[in-house]
Amino acid sequence: MVIRVAASQLRDIPPLLGDGQGSYRIRVLGNSGSGKSTLSRQVASILNIPYLSLDELYWQPGWKPTPHDEFRDKIVAFMQTNKSNGWVIEGEYARKGAAVAQEHATDVICKSSVFHFFPLRMSCTHTSGLDPPLLLYFPRLLLRTVLRLVGLESSCSPGCPESVRDAFFSKSGILWWCLHQHRVVIERHSALMKIWGLGIGSKAPEEQKMRRLGGWGSEVTDWLQSVREMPKDI
Repeated sequence: MVIRVAASQLRDIPPLLGDGQGSYRIRVLGNSGSGKSTLSRQVASILNIPYLSLDELYWQPGWKPTPHDEFRDKIVAFMQTNKSNGWVIEGEYARKGAAVAQEHATDVICKSSVFHFFPLRMSCTHTSGLDPPLLLYFPRLLLRTVLRLVGLESSCSPGCPESVRDAFFSKSGILWWCLHQHRVVIERHSALMKIWGLGIGSKAPEEQKMRRLGGWGSEVTDWLQSVREMPKDI
């Protein structure tokens, strides 16, 4: 099922909603390698608000996962500490406790995408998120993995190095995970869009807070520029 939003429905909606008092609490979702970390850092820098990577919070040295209750408590503590200033929280982990961030966010950016070997028409509709084609972001993920293997880029969390065996030959490795989760993430975000999506969600208009940024990069660039141009005294 295709969910689309007419441009006219979003023309008067600002790039970020915020709480109406100058605070922006932004949740960024997306598949591995979709560019959500880069986007999150850029938005956090533009707005001068703290950024939290859930990968770094969840994975302890040696790839040891943080217990779900502890993980959720750390997210809540981060949100409470930065409630007045705002925050950007990036990563999925909804079933591990991170759904609490979505509940308290003023804006949700879903970065899911379709298997765009051809211009398929299935997406998570217009949310505050990214929807890059797999052909765009999988090669980028592959390059990042290689750079991490040779020590030219830091791992997703301190003390969690990647290995050739895990990266290329394990179903728990990042590359296989990206491919396996590609459609799963799309379907998950599509379901969320039906509830929270700007202009199309089942929630009341004042409760809708998700948007999607898709395509090959220009939409993201334009959106970031519109964030830079937002009035800073709102």
